[in-house]
Amino acid sequence: MPIKMENVGIAVRDLEATIAFFTDLGLTVTGRDTVSGEWTDTAVGLDGNHAKIAMLQTPDGQGCLELFEYIHPDAIETDPTLPNEIGMHRVAFSVDDIDAALEIAARHGCRPLRGWQPMRTPTSSPTCAAPAASC
Repeated sequence: MPIKMENVGIAVRDLEATIAFFTDLGLTVTGRDTVSGEWTDTAVGLDGNHAKIAMLQTPDGQGCLELFEYIHPDAIETDPTLPNEIGMHRVAFSVDDIDAALEIAARHGCRPLRGWQPMRTPTSSPTCAAPAASC
């Protein structure tokens, strides 16, 4: 059975600021909407939810982020996931210029926690960088 990843969904505190961050990095907004109702309740698994959403695509057309800011119910602030905790830890992108990407991130209040290191995984290029960031 063929399978294709459609998107990664991220609940955000401020949709406009998050869109600005990702578009500065080079992603493109492909759609925006405000959603609620039975379909949204079922898709999200949260009755009575109402959210502003935006879909952003990577320049290569292969990756998509769905960002959503809850109107109702109120969003719940949580601490960032610790490295050894079960849960989502990152969305990773390959960039041609890590210094330029880090400058863009810094303009939005994000900084590497401990600098960055070149990263090699079975699927990454030798120029892939892995900074753990705090935003």
